Amino acid sequence: MMAQPSYAPLSSPISVIGSQFMVPYQFDIIVDRNSKGNLVITDTNDKILLKVKPCDASYQRMLLDVDEKPIVMMRKKIMSEHDRWNVFRGDSKSKSDMVFTTKTPHVIQSKTNVHVFLANKTSSKDVCDFKIKGSWSKRNCTISMGDTSTTIAQMNKMQSSENIKLVKSKFMVTIYPNVDYAFVVTLIAIVEAMKSSNTKGEVAAEATGSGVAEVLLGAIFS
Repeated sequence: MMAQPSYAPLSSPISVIGSQFMVPYQFDIIVDRNSKGNLVITDTNDKILLKVKPCDASYQRMLLDVDEKPIVMMRKKIMSEHDRWNVFRGDSKSKSDMVFTTKTPHVIQSKTNVHVFLANKTSSKDVCDFKIKGSWSKRNCTISMGDTSTTIAQMNKMQSSENIKLVKSKFMVTIYPNVDYAFVVTLIAIVEAMKSSNTKGEVAAEATGSGVAEVLLGAIFS
């Protein structure tokens, strides 16, 4: 793995899901997608920290602790042009338990760009509290605070090894000091779900398009 530069703690700690997920130093986590579609989050010593599991088709994800107890529920808003996701505490679906919501600022966008809005925000509702920007395919995304350049986490590729297949299923995220890593993992899981859903949609569209073309050709030459 590449050595990451060290960063000083932020002036104000970032605690969104819980202060128990914060440490006063920078550290790296490894995100691995297994064959069941689950995300397993470990430290660099392979100690499991968190897990993310799909729990209802493609529009729900659950963040779990090491004992598989629910921490937050991620729910995609159906029929949303801006790919909106809502996050609730535990396994709740109640608005009173909402922690934050995410959405893409544009209906069509070539690169990853997701805005995060806290449920208890006191500033303008039109101004996002956090942003995720970069290239998901290149595993190069940055999570920053609002419209500032203050970074709280950075996603990076794993270095190549002899087992290329294993490396492709993993990537690394550098968590800055005093930043809620459960919050960061939840954001990563939402973007991963968005990209997974988009890929399936593209494959389905291609398959449907091919089927229509075959029918038309059959009608012409029959």
